[in-house]
Amino acid sequence: MKSALAALMAVLLLFTSRPAAAAEKEAAVSPPEEKSLYAACAVLMDGESGRILYEKNGREARPMASTTKLLTCILALEALPEDTQVTASAQAASQPAVRLGMREGERYLLSDLLYSLMLESHNDTAVAVAEAVSGSVDDFAVLMNQKAEEIGCEASYFITPNGLDAERDGRRHSASAADMARIMRYCVMESPKREEFKKITETASHSFSANGRSFSLTNHNALLTMLEGVFSGKTGFTGEAGYCYVGALEREGKTLIVALLACGWPENKNYKWSDARTLFEYGLSAYEYRSLTESAPLLTALTVKDGVLPGGSASDTPAVSLKEVPLPGSPRRFLMKSDEALKAQVVLPESLEAPVKAGQSVGRIYYELCGEEAAVSDIQAAASVERLTLSRCLSEIFRKFFINQG
Repeated sequence: MKSALAALMAVLLLFTSRPAAAAEKEAAVSPPEEKSLYAACAVLMDGESGRILYEKNGREARPMASTTKLLTCILALEALPEDTQVTASAQAASQPAVRLGMREGERYLLSDLLYSLMLESHNDTAVAVAEAVSGSVDDFAVLMNQKAEEIGCEASYFITPNGLDAERDGRRHSASAADMARIMRYCVMESPKREEFKKITETASHSFSANGRSFSLTNHNALLTMLEGVFSGKTGFTGEAGYCYVGALEREGKTLIVALLACGWPENKNYKWSDARTLFEYGLSAYEYRSLTESAPLLTALTVKDGVLPGGSASDTPAVSLKEVPLPGSPRRFLMKSDEALKAQVVLPESLEAPVKAGQSVGRIYYELCGEEAAVSDIQAAASVERLTLSRCLSEIFRKFFINQG
């Protein structure tokens, strides 16, 4: 009797504790409340697909200070060999702090200057690098805006290579948190120079000598040692921008990107680390990768008018089977919550006209996630179908006639 009662109590305890455990798990993966973040603008992005997982005023353009240097660095890496000699101009040497301390006419290796740019955020270095790439700051700004557009930025306007507050033609040097996340994603995931970029930005310190002087640089991205998996990032601060941060983390098979703008003003420079940790940990706990194949629709064969299969009979109406082929650059998996689902919309004609070639595009599959287009696949014919010609019909009639006569 006692053993049966104990077993019953154990079962009751199991069932009564499950809702509390489920509620605790649900609370752990709930998105941060906007008021819990210090940043005026914040974005958490899936580095693999580019999907925005969380945003707070994420599309609002604001000054972004030295996070600008992410774009300056990747453009320099893509444009010039790292052993390029860079000469400091008067304009570069006259930039305000924070600065390397360049003097007009001095020459530096580009490779050393990129560590100066990304670890210590030197403003004179940014101008020298921009001039080495494009000849002038203004021409480099044109290149920056062109690249931002290519990456998919929607609310960015670059004026300076160092991110100092600036205005031109009534527009401020600015970007949205979403755009800064897109730029970081390009730097660490898509650029042909992504490995070189990551090597620079994950370096703790760098020393070099030039022009009879020695320089020691220390990385100001404190999250490299504060949070497991962080491998790249850039801080920034100006009077208009406040404290800003853009960083990338790789852990548990996930790549996450955080962008924070206006994340406090002096004396609150540590707010950005708190916000970044909150968003990274939310992304790690709330999302798991799911493949498009889990939502792939069943594709049925299409009839082909006026067609005939190789070796087939002219009297048969052929049908061609179909296959899904991912479009280049279209993501094949996404970080998703357990309650999210991909929806697939198939766009196909009712039938096809001969001839049809194997691999010919005949339609599209559009995948939607949370009301937004997430991926696109091509639908292709899996086999060829020839056009049925008069000569083919006569040949088959002639062949059947003599077979029947025989």
